[in-house]
Amino acid sequence: MKLVFATHNQNKLTEVAKMFPNDIELLSLSQIDFNKDIPETELTLKGNAQLKVDAIRETGVLNCFSDDSGLFVNALNGEPGVFSARYSGKRHSDTNNDLLLRNMQNIKSRSACYKSVFCLFFRGQHYFFEGRLNGKIAHEAKGSNGFGYDPIFVPDGYTSTLGELSEVIKLELSHRTKALNKMIEFIALNG
Repeated sequence: MKLVFATHNQNKLTEVAKMFPNDIELLSLSQIDFNKDIPETELTLKGNAQLKVDAIRETGVLNCFSDDSGLFVNALNGEPGVFSARYSGKRHSDTNNDLLLRNMQNIKSRSACYKSVFCLFFRGQHYFFEGRLNGKIAHEAKGSNGFGYDPIFVPDGYTSTLGELSEVIKLELSHRTKALNKMIEFIALNG
């Protein structure tokens, strides 16, 4: 079976493909000649994930999936949330992290969570799978592993930020991994 993943990033495709059974061939958007930009205009992760899947379906693709992720900080009413990638107005980790740390100054309750939602269009229906990683916002950025908010996010049960943890540990904890595993299990049971 062929399954299209809504990404142009070959590294991301390769990483995700390692988690799938060998009988499923993953294809990127580039491999199906899909070069349109899909604006994320919805106000929820679920909405943005479905928006991307529906754009791909317009090309006649039968089975495809996409994801959207964000960091949700309780003391900031869920910000940056669905706008995590462009929280500071730019798609740049350092400026987003700096703004979040400024907004968290003098706030004692620093609980937050990463969420990821995968939307799978499979055999004519949409299915959604969510993964979550709970933790808190650090007082300063530490570590250079990973990207995005990783240097300022401390997962529950740890004293180090995701930016300080090894790739192996991060992959085990990952909200994306949790959502993706749920989706792969669903496909295996219903494939």
